[in-house]
Amino acid sequence: MPYAPADAHIRFTLHPDHHPAVIAATSGPTSDAARSHLHDLGWRSTDPTTMVLARIDREEPYYTAKAAEQLRQYGFTTEIAPALQEEIDTEWSWANYPMPWCTRDEIREVGAESQRTHDDIVAGRLIIHLHADDGQNTVAVGSYATGVRRHVHLHGENHLRQIATSYDTEGEAVAEFHQLYSVAVRPGPAPLTDLEQAVRQLLAGKPPATTEQTSAPAAEPPVAGPGEHEAFLAALFDEERQWEKYRPFDETTIASHESLTVRAEFDHEARHRSDVAWTIAEYDGPVGQRLWHATLTACTPVPLIRAILQYLDAPPLTTADGPDDVLHDAAWHPASHPARTTWSAPGRTIAFESTPHAVADRWTLYGGEDLDRASWTIRLSAGAPHTLLAQLAGTAAALFPSPTRPTPSPLPAPVNRLPAPAPTQRARGR
Repeated sequence: MPYAPADAHIRFTLHPDHHPAVIAATSGPTSDAARSHLHDLGWRSTDPTTMVLARIDREEPYYTAKAAEQLRQYGFTTEIAPALQEEIDTEWSWANYPMPWCTRDEIREVGAESQRTHDDIVAGRLIIHLHADDGQNTVAVGSYATGVRRHVHLHGENHLRQIATSYDTEGEAVAEFHQLYSVAVRPGPAPLTDLEQAVRQLLAGKPPATTEQTSAPAAEPPVAGPGEHEAFLAALFDEERQWEKYRPFDETTIASHESLTVRAEFDHEARHRSDVAWTIAEYDGPVGQRLWHATLTACTPVPLIRAILQYLDAPPLTTADGPDDVLHDAAWHPASHPARTTWSAPGRTIAFESTPHAVADRWTLYGGEDLDRASWTIRLSAGAPHTLLAQLAGTAAALFPSPTRPTPSPLPAPVNRLPAPAPTQRARGR
């Protein structure tokens, strides 16, 4: 039952300094009632007319849409800025989520549970006694101070922190924690992650802190703008006669190579960051089986698309180093996890990830303003040639060089257009 008339206005916009946090600006005679509703939904006041929503699960746009709907049901007038609406409409996914079997709704529920645990710790409802680093994750033991007395082991950080085990007594929980983690055990809670610090500062009305490492301007990986992929595709057909154009549907264009073993499909309706714009595949003959395939999302930088098609048009005859060698030479840093290895460029938000046991997404190259919410993603299946991976890694390394190393040359160096066809070099499946 609404308890406020429709004479307050709430405008929601993306936070300018912390993506994807959201700001709510309230006005009107009953704005206090609207602010009370928002406070119950996790928003916090930063001044008399402004509130902010900042979460560790990075789902602010989703929960903003739910809040706006509730406010409208109560009779308030709401407005959502266009950039925020685009975020709400975009079904993004974590670039390196450790539980790939989860559906999008299940991932959101895991994040919501992590958010509740985070909020309990901040509010003092969950007291952390000890923490440890088990070599792969941060773990902790704590007790709930209010409500049902529970004593728990926590596993993970940020949007992945989960209750692993519950105990009847604090002594049992602490003893088991010491037995599991031995000399790695440290008193009290673990140091705040960068995301936790940023969220707490935003909710307190302070701008995110900067450090010496982040204060210097950093070169952000480029993102393809509207029309860039269409322009690249048009130039491909105009300038490279070895590619033949088919358009079976209004929303789809297919580029077929003269060898009849390579096919690139472009979706003209792909717009959001998670939409697949390109599907590229290679076959073992004109009517043979598919050897491997790749998908590229709508904002993928054009030089990376060009690198893949350039390779497929004229694959190198010499054996190149593998992608790991190329990235190591470019001073990218590897980080090994139980199921994958991630190479990242220092000071740059771009990463190349290999998952040895995966089939569909054996290799993933992604980047943008925030690696946890990648603006673009390239996924390559098992079977993708290592020479192609090396060329793609070289192109990425040249686009986003390490500040500590000279700019590497991709294999081969990217050019403004695909190379002229070399018929004598291609003899696949013919």
